[in-house]
Amino acid sequence: MVDETLDNLDRRILHLLQVDARNASDTAIAHETDVTGTTIHNRIQQLEDKGVVLGYNPEINYERAGYPMRVLFICSIDLSKRSEMAEKALDVRGVVNVREMLAGEENLHVEVVAEGTSDVKESTEQLDELGLQIMSSNILAEEHIQPWNHFHQDMAGEDANTPAEIGSDEE
Repeated sequence: MVDETLDNLDRRILHLLQVDARNASDTAIAHETDVTGTTIHNRIQQLEDKGVVLGYNPEINYERAGYPMRVLFICSIDLSKRSEMAEKALDVRGVVNVREMLAGEENLHVEVVAEGTSDVKESTEQLDELGLQIMSSNILAEEHIQPWNHFHQDMAGEDANTPAEIGSDEE
């Protein structure tokens, strides 16, 4: 599903889910969008079925959870093996995130959480055993995330979302 197939209601739902998925009930989103809860439920189900919404994950403060070290490993691997290695890296102790870069030498970024340096050392050794060349590692201090603001568009005055069309999702 590409952005052109999303209408303003879909984009508004995505924005509200990003802002606070835990408290974004069908009823709460319906109130914010002036459509029925059934419509919202159906739209969310469609977004999940089409692979637009992949999941609902909590944002965790690892330091408060007893894992004060967060390390970002910048790794290199042959581009032909990048996706395979990304999957394998997820099995390494402490890995919470793996990002594949489109091109370049530093094409795999692996985030690890740990209690201390001995855990980081173990993760480093496991990444090395996979065949990843670690180019650098950085201790992460803070991360700041926000919802992508382009999903948040005013639905008012939009011809594509007349009440008759929105209500058609309820059936």
